[in-house]
Amino acid sequence: MNFPVYLRLGSLRVHPHAVFEFLAYAVGFRVYLFLRRRNGDALNDVNRWWVIAAAAMGALLGSRMLYWFEDPRLTLAHWSEPAFLFGGKTIVGALIGGLFAVELAKHLMGITRRTGDLFAVPLCAGITIGRIGCFLTGPEDHTAGIATSLPWGINFGDGIARHPTQLYEIIFAVALGIFLWRCMTARLPEGDVFKLFMVGYFTFRLACDFLKPDIRVLLGMSAIQWACLLMLVYYAPDIARWLRYRARTAERSRAPIKNLPQTEIPR
Repeated sequence: MNFPVYLRLGSLRVHPHAVFEFLAYAVGFRVYLFLRRRNGDALNDVNRWWVIAAAAMGALLGSRMLYWFEDPRLTLAHWSEPAFLFGGKTIVGALIGGLFAVELAKHLMGITRRTGDLFAVPLCAGITIGRIGCFLTGPEDHTAGIATSLPWGINFGDGIARHPTQLYEIIFAVALGIFLWRCMTARLPEGDVFKLFMVGYFTFRLACDFLKPDIRVLLGMSAIQWACLLMLVYYAPDIARWLRYRARTAERSRAPIKNLPQTEIPR
């Protein structure tokens, strides 16, 4: 296989990244519409579209800003070049920018309810499809991993067998999406499905990006890893709440059954 793996659309030869990025947005949006019809929505149409617009603008800005911090020296060297400044983006930055843009928009509109649950599974679908394009693009996408001697290492064209970190992320996003799909049928507190997505994805990226040849900006971690770590600190109260709930549930399951008549003891 030669990378990039160009796709044939009739007489056109199309770059895989563009195709799968478009499919990621399209399929993710269709999944969102399906979930909104099935589960209903806490927001009316007008407020929901304002929230979506805020998420899109925040994601666009956040994805660019974190990209600038991935290699600070390179960014400073090309600060006056629009092609460089607007040429890269990151999923982690998009999620962070979208989150805080939505929170600001909700504050301005006086919305106090949690509104992110409908986005969790569509984001998993979008990431899964988008990373297929990253994998088919090969080394020029800068998402392939470091060298490995493991049997599933892939030579992306530079003569080095590398961790296919794009495939790792695809597998993780599919598993997370299935888990969150099931969570949507459970009676979780409003907003927890989206929080589970964010915590799950940031934890994965914090760990998986050790397998990528990224610039280590501080203490052996990349800018993306530091962003993930800070977001896990942001969600620490929710993580602690989930752990307390699991501990209480486990304790109740171990508690002996007392004071039941003999006929009522489960067998």
